[in-house]
Amino acid sequence: MKNWQKSLVITLITLALGGIYLLVVFAHRRNPGVASRANPEQNLTADDVAEVRALFPTSFDDVLKLQKTSVWMKNGYTMPYFPYEAGRIVFAKPVGVLPSAQRLEIKKVIKAAAPARVDDGISHGARQVFAVFALPGSANLYATAIGVLDGAQEAYFTDVLFYYDDPHSIYNYWPKSVWAAIDAHQVVAGMSELETRMALGQKTQADRSSEGNRTVTYDQAGKKWIVTFVDNRATTIVHP
Repeated sequence: MKNWQKSLVITLITLALGGIYLLVVFAHRRNPGVASRANPEQNLTADDVAEVRALFPTSFDDVLKLQKTSVWMKNGYTMPYFPYEAGRIVFAKPVGVLPSAQRLEIKKVIKAAAPARVDDGISHGARQVFAVFALPGSANLYATAIGVLDGAQEAYFTDVLFYYDDPHSIYNYWPKSVWAAIDAHQVVAGMSELETRMALGQKTQADRSSEGNRTVTYDQAGKKWIVTFVDNRATTIVHP
């Protein structure tokens, strides 16, 4: 192909692309509402805008700041915990899994290597990071994994695992009857999915992805609850 022919082809392609662009712009101007329909206004609830703090920890020094503070379990009934005795974690005697909204009084944050046979809810890596804590009213100490170290790589999951403020204050507009059920780790008719997770934990299976209109099975430390939600309210509850 000669040089002038090449130039002509390039020019024709440029004009064609320019024509398509102009057609798109013209169509958009004739139908200015198309873009707004593609991004409908969201209807936010009080739960959606409740202030749930996050720390975004990226280093061991970041999670050291949790020492001498209290946190509350967000990811309930998923994380095993172990006795902490004589300066070590007793992996051979797991206590159970931490329930939802449980307050933990963090005494210190340590690094330790878990035995390969132990499933403590987090990938082992070379070493793990643990929060050593007491339960309210008890002098006994326990430990649960909150992060993993593997060479130069480190990852921390406290934002997923914990509330840094008492959820009773975060969601202080929930009815007293709802909080009474949550504190008893029970579910009553009318509770939302978030309220139900606060009571029964995050270990769930759902029959569909549309939150608020589905049936969810909760595994509460081996006890199965099956709850059906309609318009984000529990309507049918099957429990142990």
